[in-house]
Amino acid sequence: GGQEEAIAANRRTILSAIALAVFMVFAVMAVQYESFVNPLVIMIAIPMALVGVVGALLLTGLPVSAPVMLGLILLAGIVVNNGILLVEYIEIRRRGGAVGRFEAVLEGAPLRVRPILMTVSTTVIGMLPLAFNPAEGAELMAPLAVTVIGGLVLSTALTLFVVPCLYMVMTGTAERLRARFVVGGAGSRA
Repeated sequence: GGQEEAIAANRRTILSAIALAVFMVFAVMAVQYESFVNPLVIMIAIPMALVGVVGALLLTGLPVSAPVMLGLILLAGIVVNNGILLVEYIEIRRRGGAVGRFEAVLEGAPLRVRPILMTVSTTVIGMLPLAFNPAEGAELMAPLAVTVIGGLVLSTALTLFVVPCLYMVMTGTAERLRARFVVGGAGSRA
């Protein structure tokens, strides 16, 4: 009974740490971008990574444990970095109004594939020995590596397609709303 209570308390603590980490990453990005739209677009990659984690855990037969939770924290940071690489390049191309939203996405997405694949492949390759280490005691950290590998593989594939599409939809909606309220607000004052 006491051990089960300790495990439940540890799980709550780790889940709180994950939620706090995700919130802090979102808050920092919202301050940096001075907008909620781009951070939301970038953060959508985290749920996509969770699908890969669940698949990897089911495939390997590993249970959800403390190392898996720690792997989720690590994975969230890496996945967000990949989204930042993509969205930031698109935003750089759009600054000054020289390139439209659609053209910036069409140009930026293919150019950012290589850096994203490089960061993902180095992380996955670096985690493989940890995931498949047959040494005694290695089974403690294998779930962390499986979590990161499974989440990165699926989230990268989805991020390269979903994030640019979501960027187009959300920034377009935000621009329409901004124009409507700024024009509508200016017209009603006149």
